[in-house]
Amino acid sequence: MPDRDASAPTVFIGGPFKGCVDPLTGEIDPAVRRRYERLITFFRERGWTVTNAHETEAWGRGMVTPWECTERDFRWMLDCDLFVAFPGDPPSPGTHVEIGWATGLGRPVVVLLEENHAYAALVTGLPAVGAVHLVTYSDDPGFLDTLTRSVRALAHQVGATWTLDDPVTERAT
Repeated sequence: MPDRDASAPTVFIGGPFKGCVDPLTGEIDPAVRRRYERLITFFRERGWTVTNAHETEAWGRGMVTPWECTERDFRWMLDCDLFVAFPGDPPSPGTHVEIGWATGLGRPVVVLLEENHAYAALVTGLPAVGAVHLVTYSDDPGFLDTLTRSVRALAHQVGATWTLDDPVTERAT
């Protein structure tokens, strides 16, 4: 992971991990990996510093101890400007803890929901108590426009100086 650029905003991208690792290969499911890579690329192309356990831990091949990931992820949460996460279905306990940290610390949050999935009321109700936007994730190219609008709205809501450049058009794959 590159050194953090102190002038760049930082996004912490979270979501289910251990439950998505194939026990035979020791790596995260390729479809799940593509989602994280898409988000990582999206923010990096706009000059953001990205922190993400999936990438840091080599997509499952370099898992760290519970102590190490807890300390690291909490430090990332303290240092980030924005938290973006998939809560998971079934729910990811670790991601739910991180969403709680983010909200408790007053970090702006984008919760990425998936269609036709069930989520805890305490997750979907978070906009009532914090700078939280619920966004439905989609593999469609238009999702990046929706994400951009949400991040811009959160920046405005919290009075942040960071924002996103106009989105690039993504080719459908």
